[in-house]
Amino acid sequence: MQTEAHPIGVLLVDDHQTMLWGLSRLIDGEQPRMKVVATASCCEEAVARTQSLAPDVIVLDLDLDGHCALDILPQLLSNEVSRVVVLTGEREQRTLDLAVLRGARGVMRKDASAEQVLDAIERVHHGELCLDAPTMGRVLSELTSVKKPPKADPESVKQASLTQKERDIVRTVVRGSGASNKTLAEQTFVTEHTLRNHLTSIYQKLGVANRLELYIYAVKHHLDAMAH
Repeated sequence: MQTEAHPIGVLLVDDHQTMLWGLSRLIDGEQPRMKVVATASCCEEAVARTQSLAPDVIVLDLDLDGHCALDILPQLLSNEVSRVVVLTGEREQRTLDLAVLRGARGVMRKDASAEQVLDAIERVHHGELCLDAPTMGRVLSELTSVKKPPKADPESVKQASLTQKERDIVRTVVRGSGASNKTLAEQTFVTEHTLRNHLTSIYQKLGVANRLELYIYAVKHHLDAMAH
């Protein structure tokens, strides 16, 4: 590939100083094609360096002093400039797939050759994906699979059918458990006739027979705290 007008700025993130030193020597030996702009050895440093420098490519180890760097990937990619190549000893395939699903453009194992690492940095900088075929296949399958919606809890379905006014009335019934319909109607700014209609609708939706059962149901399911 042709030499860049500006070197590819690389941030190295690894908690092993020997690895940082070796990678720095390797990449800086490639100037003016690419150069190391900074190194980091923990998640906090990696985020701080990325925010202040916006490096072109971040070479990221996933295990940083016992912390998983998957959690900081969104922050590392939030500037829309930086791209991430994972360089890791991690063997758990699901973890590597998650790194790609969360935005990493390349995944390399630490036993990769020097030439492979340099090639991955350059390819990812140019917008390519640097993944092996099995990883690419699994990630594409995950992205395109139709997720079955979780089965809705029947009680949640009942509660979701309540209108905002009905929710207000349920809260008022619970808070004024012994109050008369007249008082409840005043508190919810409706006539007694309208209140009774609302209560009939609420009873049908929630499967209760009267105000006492409504009160018991509402307390059991925390409906007195339903969001306005």
